[in-house]
Amino acid sequence: MNKLKFFLASLLTSALGIGTAMADQMIIGTGGTGGVYFYYGTQIAQMISSDTDLQATAIQTAASVDNNLLLRDKTDDDRGMYYCALTLPDTALVAYEGTHEKFVDNPAPSRIIFMMYPNVMQIVTLADSGITKLSDLAGKRVSTGAPSSGTEYTALGLLDAAGIDTDSFSKWARLGAGESADELSNGTLDAYFWSGGIPTGSVSELANTLKRKNKQIAIVPLDQEDEAVQAYNEEFPGLANAITIPADAYGTEGDVESLGFWNQFSCPASLPEEAAYAATKAVFERIDELQQSVSSARDTTVENNVKFLENSAIPYHDGAARYFKEVAEK
Repeated sequence: MNKLKFFLASLLTSALGIGTAMADQMIIGTGGTGGVYFYYGTQIAQMISSDTDLQATAIQTAASVDNNLLLRDKTDDDRGMYYCALTLPDTALVAYEGTHEKFVDNPAPSRIIFMMYPNVMQIVTLADSGITKLSDLAGKRVSTGAPSSGTEYTALGLLDAAGIDTDSFSKWARLGAGESADELSNGTLDAYFWSGGIPTGSVSELANTLKRKNKQIAIVPLDQEDEAVQAYNEEFPGLANAITIPADAYGTEGDVESLGFWNQFSCPASLPEEAAYAATKAVFERIDELQQSVSSARDTTVENNVKFLENSAIPYHDGAARYFKEVAEK
C-alpha cells in the first residue's frame, strides 16, 4: 500500500512539475553527545531536510545496537516514518543476519545508504597506568562502552578473544564516551573502550585535561601480531583492518596501531527508492560542508562507496546504489 501511494504521489507531482514526493520522516539514530556519531548524524539530517522533501531528524541514542533495533522496530511504512542508523559494521552484520541475541529470529531489514568513515577502536588509559596491551586490562577498572552500543559489542568481542571475562575487572563500568573520559580524568577508571573517528572530541578534551594535570594520555595498541587480535580477526574475517592512530591526534608518545571498522549509514529496505536516492544525493552534493564540519568525514567519498558496492555483506539500498553508479559513470 505504501509503495502504491508513493508511486501515485510521484506521478502527480511530476505532472505538476514540482518534483518527486518523498517519505514523510527520516529519524536518524546517532550516539552519545560526546561521540562523532552525534555530530555527524546531526549534519546529514540538516542536509537531507534542506535539500529534499524528507523531514530528517537526528536523535541521541546508545549507538549501534540501539540504532539497529530502532530501524527494525520503529519504522512504520504506512505512516512514512523510517528509522535509519549510524552503525558499526560488526553490529550491523549480526543484526542483519539475526545472529545477535537481540535479533535472533527477527533480523534488522537493513540496507546501506553509504559508508561513512573507519571507526577506530581506542582503548584509552594513562601513560603511567602500566596498561600496554589488551591482556593488561585484567583486574583493572574498565568501561566497555554504553550498554547495547557498538563499542560495547566490539569491546566484549575483543576481550573474549583475549580470554578476559568482565568478572575479572576490579570495576566494570558501562559508560559512554564523555562519562568514561570524566571518570578516567577523575581517577575512578583505569581504562575505557571507545570506538569512534579520529580524533574524537571527548578524547581530545580528555588529553588536554590530563595535560593540565601533568599527566599524559595513552592508547593501548591493538596490532596484528597480538594473539587476541588474530583470534578476533579469525572470528570476524574481513571486518576490521589495521589502522594507525597518529601521535598528534591526541598527543600520545608515538603512533599507535589499532583496528578500523567502516561505519555505515543504513536505512530499512522499505524506504522508497527515490527517497534513498535523494538523501544520498543531498549528502554527497554538499560533501565538502560535511567534511569541514566533521573531520572524520574526510573518508566519506563517492570513491570509497563505489569500492564497497559489490563487496559488502549487507546490500546497498537500490536508490543509493543508483546514485553512486551514476556519479561513477560520469
